[in-house]
Amino acid sequence: MRNFWIIISMVVVVVILLLSAVLYQVRATETVIVKRFGKVVRTVDKPGLRVKFPKPIDVVMRFDSRSRLFDNVPEEEITTAGGEPIIVKSYLVWRIAEPGKFLTSVKDVKSAEDNLKSLLRNAQNSVIGRHYFSEFVNTDPTKIQFEQIEQEIAGEIHDKAMAEYGVEIKTVGIKRLMISKEVTEKVFERMKADRKRKTESILAEGNAEAERIKSDADAKQKELLAVADAQAKAIRGAGDAEAARYYKMLEADPELAMFLRDIEALKKILKERSTIVLGMETEPIGLLKGLPDIQPKTNAPQSGH
Repeated sequence: MRNFWIIISMVVVVVILLLSAVLYQVRATETVIVKRFGKVVRTVDKPGLRVKFPKPIDVVMRFDSRSRLFDNVPEEEITTAGGEPIIVKSYLVWRIAEPGKFLTSVKDVKSAEDNLKSLLRNAQNSVIGRHYFSEFVNTDPTKIQFEQIEQEIAGEIHDKAMAEYGVEIKTVGIKRLMISKEVTEKVFERMKADRKRKTESILAEGNAEAERIKSDADAKQKELLAVADAQAKAIRGAGDAEAARYYKMLEADPELAMFLRDIEALKKILKERSTIVLGMETEPIGLLKGLPDIQPKTNAPQSGH
């Protein structure tokens, strides 16, 4: 009985060894390459259990397909398009997209990141050299082009990294941006000059607008005064003419002139429905009692009626 269990145990061990030799597991976070006699026969990126020939016929090589952060890039001083030097530290996120090409070109992660560091430095020098300092540091947020610059750097690296190393560049970013003390002072002086120039421009526009408004107001004032003066002259002329007519009548027959004046005044008073409390002796209310006895003067002008 003892020999039976020994035999069973040996069979189980042999089966396990055989299964481990011909089966392999692919995880969701990795890509597997199967090499047969040193040549790549297939690439597997779907998770699950797979079958292979035992070693040394088939050899399984595993690659982590998750994204990796690489920021081991030294800070570097780069000159912008306007000649201002800036200190930049960049990073990138990458993943193994083609394990076969990755294996033949760089073999491991360290070698891949060494090559990516060289690509990143060359790309950032080229792209930053095409942009001005004001696109990195500016009081106007709309003029800062960080995202565009990062996309341009990624664009210069992406195709070459995929073609040469089988690596996909997911993201490129500027981790740190610094400027030297001398450049900082120049930037602040430039910002002060820019603010001063804008202030002077706004004040000049305000003064010009104030002068325009004042000029328009003066012109309208003169126009209104001229119209009012003309109307006053016309009214004065009409009054003078009317007064001259009454003066002429007054000179010819003062008593008749006063009578006509009282008649006109009475007509104006009684034109509207009005209640007026006045003494009967008050002029021209006295006319309501009776007409005065007026004798025409011999030298008075004769009317047509």
